[in-house]
Amino acid sequence: MQWTIRKVELQDILPLRALFLQENNFQIRYDARHRRGWTDSYLISINNRPAGYGSIAGKKEHTDRDSLFEFYLIPPYRQLAAPICSDLIRLAAVTDITCQTNDLFLCSLTYQFTKNIQAEAYLFSDHHVTHFHLPDTTFRKRTDAEVISGYQPDQMGSYILIQEQEIVATGDFYLHYNPPFADLWMEVKKSHRRKGIGSCLLQELKKECYLAGRVPAARCNIDNAASKASLLKAGLQVVGSMISGEVM
Repeated sequence: MQWTIRKVELQDILPLRALFLQENNFQIRYDARHRRGWTDSYLISINNRPAGYGSIAGKKEHTDRDSLFEFYLIPPYRQLAAPICSDLIRLAAVTDITCQTNDLFLCSLTYQFTKNIQAEAYLFSDHHVTHFHLPDTTFRKRTDAEVISGYQPDQMGSYILIQEQEIVATGDFYLHYNPPFADLWMEVKKSHRRKGIGSCLLQELKKECYLAGRVPAARCNIDNAASKASLLKAGLQVVGSMISGEVM
């Protein structure tokens, strides 16, 4: 079989990317890069027919194009994945591959083509319902005038947790990931950490997320043990991690 790889506009790979998103039915960490114009797109054709694509972005700077972070081939041609990926790496002058370990296709190629692989973040999906209740604690939407002492309004989420008339935590969910997934985040006031407040807040944010027609997901830095513990306690589960490696 003969293949070609050529740089194209984002819209030229969207039908194939729709297949990628359908197959990988989970939150795609770097989905928003495409819409923000931070990527270069490469169309892979086999025997003169579109068969896959690769997406390149900057590992550290949005203006760079040195990291392969999406690679997709339709199933009939996946036996050609290694040589095609190798050609794309050379053509795009890629020095790094970044992927989610739950993207099994690209993850396998990452281990094949890179060295010094490092994990950067845990990825979470919702797993089960929790029923936490903290005495004298209220969860509700935040008004514009309400802030946690020391925080600017733009650092606050749309929701707050109030305990004994004090705002002790804030959180929200981002909607710039691939639908139907949303990314949960929360911030607990330092003086109130390690008291179960974060897990209680995440429990309620999950409900709001579902009511908004979204599926809750989350991520946290691999060194952030406290956030990891809160997410697990709130009924989420680790489904993968972000890894990156240097092209050999």
